[in-house]
Amino acid sequence: MAELKDISLFLLDMDGTVNLGFDTIDGAEDFLDEVRKQGKNYIFLTNNSSRNAGDYVEKMRKLGFFCERENVFTSGMAAGLFLKKNKPDARVYVCGTKSLCEEVKSYGVNVTEDNADTVLLGYDTELNYEKIKKVCALLSEGADYYATNVDMVCPIEGGRYLPDCGSFADMFYNAVKRRPVFLGKPDRTMIDIVLEKTNTPYEKAAMVGDRIYTDVKTGVNAGITSVLVLSGETTKKDAEESDVCPTYILDSVRDIYNIIKDER
Repeated sequence: MAELKDISLFLLDMDGTVNLGFDTIDGAEDFLDEVRKQGKNYIFLTNNSSRNAGDYVEKMRKLGFFCERENVFTSGMAAGLFLKKNKPDARVYVCGTKSLCEEVKSYGVNVTEDNADTVLLGYDTELNYEKIKKVCALLSEGADYYATNVDMVCPIEGGRYLPDCGSFADMFYNAVKRRPVFLGKPDRTMIDIVLEKTNTPYEKAAMVGDRIYTDVKTGVNAGITSVLVLSGETTKKDAEESDVCPTYILDSVRDIYNIIKDER
């Protein structure tokens, strides 16, 4: 795998990697500024489907990070692309936020509340009991079933966590005994799409994130350099006990900044 100083495209998780909620992680701004100073690039590659790309551009800018639309790729975008390509005639009920619905619709997917034959489950921060009943009914009737991401929790400010899409999927499994096809990380599809769009060789890309079972595993699955940062969900003990082996284990993105800055 490549040394970090040789990486030209950093694929970055968001929550737990460069920010926790609306708090920035120490060193994140310095790291991103240094990447741009060196003429390299970064793309926020996030499993958090509760917001669409435009929402994330706004959020990253508010955090003080340089961010254009081309700097963001979400599991919601991946889901929209997948459904349009592989199920162009599907009638999709989205159990997700309004932002996710808008994102999926933007790819020409038929999103509907009625007569759906497919369910897309996201990280739904607007979840209510009516939605839960709707999903259970559709899954019980045999609807195709997809989900944006396997993450069990979403880290937020103050060292706290909220249930994420993987936890919602477990809830539905307990009710109707159905498991979704997960479309976001750790599936390599998101990385393959981004590297093709940016014309980046695999040996010049690195996946950086705080979750060993999604972020790091995605990098491993795609055959690129992977960096686990211990600033979010995964602890050093978790990493030692995991069968997923990152190329690097660092405390935070500040360590990446120190490496690429010192070795320019």
